[in-house]
Amino acid sequence: MKLKISSLFAMSALLCSLVFVSCSGDDNGGGDPPPPVSCTDGVQNGDETGVDCGGTCGNTCSIESTDLTGKLEEDRTLDATQEYKITGVYSVEAGFTLTIPAGTKIVSEKGTDRYIVVQKGAKIDIQGTAANPVLMTSESEAPGDWGGLVIAGNATTTEGVDATAEVGGILYGGNDDTDDSGSINYLIINYAGAQINSESQYNGLTLYAVGSGTTLSNIALLNGTDDGVEFFGGTVSASNFYMENNEDDAIDWTEGWNGTLTDAYVLHSKAGFSTAVEADGINGDPKLVNLTAVSTVSGTALQFKKESGATITGLSLTGYTTSIDMKDDGPLANIQIDGADADPASTYLADATVDVAMFDWVNSGTQVTTMSLEGTIDADTTLDASIIYRLNGSLSVETGAKLTIPAGTLIIADADSGTETDTYIVVKKGATIDIQGTAAAPVVMTSSNQNPGDWGGLVILGDATTTEGVDATAEVGGFTYGGTNDTDNSGSIRYLVINYAGAQINAESQYNGLTLYAVGSGTTVEYVALLNGTDDGVEFFGGTVSASNFYLENNEDDAVDWTEGWNGTLTTAYVSHTKAGFSTAVEADGINGDPKLINFTAISTVDGTALQFKKESGATITNLYLEGYVTLVDMKDDGPLANIQIDGAAATVEGPYDSGTPVDITIFDWATDL
Repeated sequence: MKLKISSLFAMSALLCSLVFVSCSGDDNGGGDPPPPVSCTDGVQNGDETGVDCGGTCGNTCSIESTDLTGKLEEDRTLDATQEYKITGVYSVEAGFTLTIPAGTKIVSEKGTDRYIVVQKGAKIDIQGTAANPVLMTSESEAPGDWGGLVIAGNATTTEGVDATAEVGGILYGGNDDTDDSGSINYLIINYAGAQINSESQYNGLTLYAVGSGTTLSNIALLNGTDDGVEFFGGTVSASNFYMENNEDDAIDWTEGWNGTLTDAYVLHSKAGFSTAVEADGINGDPKLVNLTAVSTVSGTALQFKKESGATITGLSLTGYTTSIDMKDDGPLANIQIDGADADPASTYLADATVDVAMFDWVNSGTQVTTMSLEGTIDADTTLDASIIYRLNGSLSVETGAKLTIPAGTLIIADADSGTETDTYIVVKKGATIDIQGTAAAPVVMTSSNQNPGDWGGLVILGDATTTEGVDATAEVGGFTYGGTNDTDNSGSIRYLVINYAGAQINAESQYNGLTLYAVGSGTTVEYVALLNGTDDGVEFFGGTVSASNFYLENNEDDAVDWTEGWNGTLTTAYVSHTKAGFSTAVEADGINGDPKLINFTAISTVDGTALQFKKESGATITNLYLEGYVTLVDMKDDGPLANIQIDGAAATVEGPYDSGTPVDITIFDWATDL
């Protein structure tokens, strides 16, 4: 191959010499001859095909290696037409610049000694564009394959001058807060975060004492095992950052970083991550301007350790269980959010302050957006599990229409104070709902403020019989329910979590978590968790529907309630009371439709009443297990105990009802692990 290249260069030189001869004399207007070619001036000129090589220089130009390893001790510009491979530590040494043009692809081998480091005093110039970003990824495309991009600067850090990095023994830190480590624009870093040990990890982008003279914009950090970006001190600011499914923290800072991050979007669609933001060390008061973080898998949004803090404006959090975690009980005043001290009780649910569409250039296969949900559905409609829905009022599925909710869908009731009773989902008589959750991906309906009674829950109206007759009027919403079709089908519910429902209209009228008005036996209701409601977990108003695998935790009134002659069966239910002040585990009222409870376990750590029967109500219960209640059976209106058959005998108020086999709570891990 070298012989062929040398021959080509020789032919080229001969041709060029012929051209120069033919162009001399009158043809060049009698001007000066071309300057002689220098083969030692460090410049590609004349007929050289490279710097001081090729053409009349006679020597062969070497072919640039595409392996990136070792020390770079001269300025270098990569070739976007080549694909480069990281085969070791590639270190840009002090005084030199690595330039990476738009469209360049760099693929790393696997290992903790596979990364690019820009040493203190060196520079990197990444010149990507939206159409042609620079891509740094790994061969096997697995999180943690390699060490990402590390930049060491000369700005201040609480670790002092020439501190030693936790990875690679890299020196960083000085006293030049305007230090310039180069420029990065339109860069994607994927599958980084190699783990050295439990205390030392690489990130996607690691910034050690990087100064404010450095430009960082339009950067995507995806699928890392550690942080997306981590600032170790420094003064650098950054903008337009997209961070997706980094397994530790999306954004992390320590050692007094005090720059600004503007327009950052964090997405979590895989469980097990640490936080969207983690801050540690002293409070350098960095600024976050427009931070939108979205989780489809719950988790913690912002975590502050020690005395750390920040000033945050334009915060939007969606889907996180914990909004603010003060890990070491530091002062909330150190975190200013939209002009006020941070409030862990607030979910900071708000319209996105960063439009995810501005990161279309990343071409991520994961897309999660938020959408408002309210109004009426009068044609078959299927929600999208990749969208987080914000219930901003009532959503009504009209007669003849079907609402399908796929596995993993998250619906957040955004009920402002005073609008709780106007925020609910209702499936009207003649309509159907199809909730298709799974144990791995249940459908979750919750609230923005995460307070009991925030919203009205799910209401289903059927055409089965009820003691209230045909076309009765519900106590909430003025809805019509009830008919003569005991096999009526209102749809199917599987793996559903309803949280923080039970909005109170008045002392006599309340919503529940799940409210079933005259729902028929053709309806499937199984694997349902009803948590933290101010009224009942589930209430049956007549009807013939049966249900199974119910988990009911800390509903403030009754966990299970029925009236109007319900005569279905509830199989395998677990009730947990760990907060005092609730009413009962079971309340029954009205005439005795003799419903069945099979495998019913209720456990209280705060005393209270287990089973209460009003008027002539009753039930047939098999395999009952009660624990921790002061009152086991309460006949509120002195109705006949014979109406309540427990494990083959009439109920007694003494019980003790602790000889049954308890329902195994672990079968509800799909709900309690959320």
